[in-house]
Amino acid sequence: MPVAITRDVSANLAECQLSFVARDHIDLDLARSQHAAYCGALAALGCEVRRLPALNALADAVFVEDVALVLDEVAVMTRPGAASRRAEVEPMADVLAAYRPLLRIEAPGTVDGGDIVRLGRDVYVGQAARSNADGVAQLARMLLPFGYRVHAVTTHGCLHLKSAVTVVADDTLLVQPAWVDIAGFSNHRLLEVDPSEGHAANAVRIGDAVIHPSCFPRTHERLRQAGISVHAVDVSELQKAEGAVTCCSLVFER
Repeated sequence: MPVAITRDVSANLAECQLSFVARDHIDLDLARSQHAAYCGALAALGCEVRRLPALNALADAVFVEDVALVLDEVAVMTRPGAASRRAEVEPMADVLAAYRPLLRIEAPGTVDGGDIVRLGRDVYVGQAARSNADGVAQLARMLLPFGYRVHAVTTHGCLHLKSAVTVVADDTLLVQPAWVDIAGFSNHRLLEVDPSEGHAANAVRIGDAVIHPSCFPRTHERLRQAGISVHAVDVSELQKAEGAVTCCSLVFER
């Protein structure tokens, strides 16, 4: 059974970091309700969901994916590109230490977990808004002894690599070609988002299904036609905080 670690929504979510979306009013009660439904979707798909309490002083702490990369052998504690988010790392390190040995990205390196897409022993890291070359180089050095190959990928027009590429099946990636050069992923089956749904490339894969935002029905249909089961969730308030469905959990095998 996979473990899914989540963290409840901060009371200060409206003070979140934003880079590529305009600030809009966030309904905090609705955000919390949507996050609870998201946790329910993880559980319904077979995850053991571990919900951590909100860190109300840290507006973005609900987006737990950004502070760690959990592999079979180790967990890498990242150093987020936004300085305001670096205090999120140690509380998550305390949790992950029960599951994996810990490694750490150190200054001046920065890496956000949302920039990391793992395809087998290949680890792709988006290098743009929040993750820098030093962070990518550190990650490559620390993962080499475990047999992983790290590849830097340039993104443009989006916050994270997982805004543009996510794994939706063993052989299939959901992609937004406007934000990343998909030629680097040409050895995989590529499923493009519907052109009218530019932000639809972010999906959480759990087994043979994906969790995907309910506001992208045309891309849902493309996923279903590809044989992928879609569990739709409403995350509209978290999207206003520049969040997505992968951001809100760390999913790994115990």
